[in-house]
Amino acid sequence: MTAINLVTALPGPRSQELQARRKEHVTASLGQTVPLGVQSALGSLITDVDGNTIIDLIGGIGVLATGHNHPHVVKAVTEQAAQTLNPGMLVVNHDNYAKVAEMLNAHAPGDFRKKTILANGGAEAVENAVKIARYFTGRSGIIVFEGAYHGRTNLTMAMTSKYGLFKRNMGPFSPEIYRLPLPNMYRVPPGMTPEGYLAWSCDQLEHALTAYIDGSAIAAIVIEPVLGEGGIMPIPYAFLRKVREICDRVGAVMIADEIQSGSGRTGKLFAIEHSGVVPDMVIVAKSLGSGLPISAVTGRAEIMDAPHLGAVGSTYGGGPLACAAAVASLELLTDPEFLAGGARIEASVRRVFGAVQRDVPALGDIRGLGGMMAIEFVHPDSGAAKTPWPELVLEIVGRSFKRGVIVMRAGLYTNAVRFLPALNIPQDELDEALNVVAEVVREVYREQAQPVLA
Repeated sequence: MTAINLVTALPGPRSQELQARRKEHVTASLGQTVPLGVQSALGSLITDVDGNTIIDLIGGIGVLATGHNHPHVVKAVTEQAAQTLNPGMLVVNHDNYAKVAEMLNAHAPGDFRKKTILANGGAEAVENAVKIARYFTGRSGIIVFEGAYHGRTNLTMAMTSKYGLFKRNMGPFSPEIYRLPLPNMYRVPPGMTPEGYLAWSCDQLEHALTAYIDGSAIAAIVIEPVLGEGGIMPIPYAFLRKVREICDRVGAVMIADEIQSGSGRTGKLFAIEHSGVVPDMVIVAKSLGSGLPISAVTGRAEIMDAPHLGAVGSTYGGGPLACAAAVASLELLTDPEFLAGGARIEASVRRVFGAVQRDVPALGDIRGLGGMMAIEFVHPDSGAAKTPWPELVLEIVGRSFKRGVIVMRAGLYTNAVRFLPALNIPQDELDEALNVVAEVVREVYREQAQPVLA
């Protein structure tokens, strides 16, 4: 038995009708990966408005580590909805706000007292983290990195990389943001060893304290332990340790942006746990609410308590519905057996596409951590230049969808296919979906491969 069941071509006629309505009434600037109208979803399966069943390997861009409509989460939300929806945390109190904070404080890295503030989405949480770090240090400088994605508000756009997609014609942006290079271990410069390149990258952090900003002006260094939009690129642990060392030395706050990599995505509740590095603050969102909008900043109590009363707040942040979902989600995502799905997903992706890589020289890299994986494509005739091949990836994503599997692009050059499946995806569904994508990769490569000058 297969999980994919296509009764019409994709997109079906009713999905196409919904797309026409969207085109007529919704801003054209809102992106969409596949033209699908969803009727219902459960686990890793989506049933569309035409009766087709497809496998979802992207989970709302990392929002669904627990899968669609996990019964434990649905039960918690349903029970809460019958009581109160959102009386406002700036007006009254409710138990689950404190419960989410307690759980995050207990599980976040670091053997020190922590506190938490909740908000609606990732960008709002990043803004809160930066504001609190600036208040605590009395400084304004924020260091971020190439390939990073932190959001689409004015401040977080300033922090985000990839100008053409996220920032073009949107400025001016918030000041005092300093962007530094990251070590991309797939693109080690010619003439350097991987070890030498990583050491040089760490040296560049030191160089930045003279060339770009003095250490005494840095409020925070914000880093994703695994780049999300930047191409599912795990940051070398030595680099994370260097960031920690500099923050300790100059008195800056180290902030781990775990919006996409956190909430169990990599097989641990926080991706930075794999490195042993302890940040001062950690930001989570996406899978924290299993589909409901909630985000959090958890950090050292003395940092979190620094701002004056009223300096942070949110009308809807930490509402009862979202908090009920977060409590239920964290109960699942702190279960070692549930988290073990991350290692299973990584092994499956590496196995399937390791075989594909032998047949498809354009498949340049297979990387990631746990249930956060990507495959990067380059023109095979470009040699050491590793010229990105985004057109190939666009065709792979579109054709995989037509065969019943949702995947998505990623990367600074938009030349990677990313996989963010539910950690509890059944192995037969995972194998079926990955094999569909693998077949598409082989097919599209055969059709489009042609020599390209380096």
